[in-house]
Amino acid sequence: MNVEQLTCAIGAEISGVNLGDAARDEGLFAEIKALLLKHKVLFLRDQKISRAEHVAFARRFGELEDHPVAGSDPEHPGLVRIYKDPDQPNDRYENAWHTDATWRDAPPMGCVLRCVECPPVGGDTMWANMALAYEKLPQDVKERIEGLRARHSIEASFGAAMPVEKRLALKAMYPD
Repeated sequence: MNVEQLTCAIGAEISGVNLGDAARDEGLFAEIKALLLKHKVLFLRDQKISRAEHVAFARRFGELEDHPVAGSDPEHPGLVRIYKDPDQPNDRYENAWHTDATWRDAPPMGCVLRCVECPPVGGDTMWANMALAYEKLPQDVKERIEGLRARHSIEASFGAAMPVEKRLALKAMYPD
């Protein structure tokens, strides 16, 4: 396995490893998880894995959940498939700064994303190390925001594009 740190703040690219193998190999999985905890996000290019292997690898981190709006692959629960075509508008779900599923009572550790087909321009995913961002805040700012709470709401993200009755039903399912 080769590991190349990408920036000083976040990210490493790993090569010479297959996530399908890591789904079955405790030692290999432990190495990858340690690298994830260190670098916050990992990039593995050209992974030739099946949907079942994708799910098996992701499940090593904990139980998977179906997304209440995006749904899951019928044959692979917990695997959300996002399809776009050139005629579809860029909606804000994947093209805006966000944190996945922080509105849940117990938010997930993270996500295992796999791009199967990417356009020649766009389709990018950006990452930020928010632990480092907080660490670098001036002390007076940390003191001013200490004790404040953020509202994490599925209603404000996915619900914002829904008719009011669906938005309210979603809020009732996931109150903040």
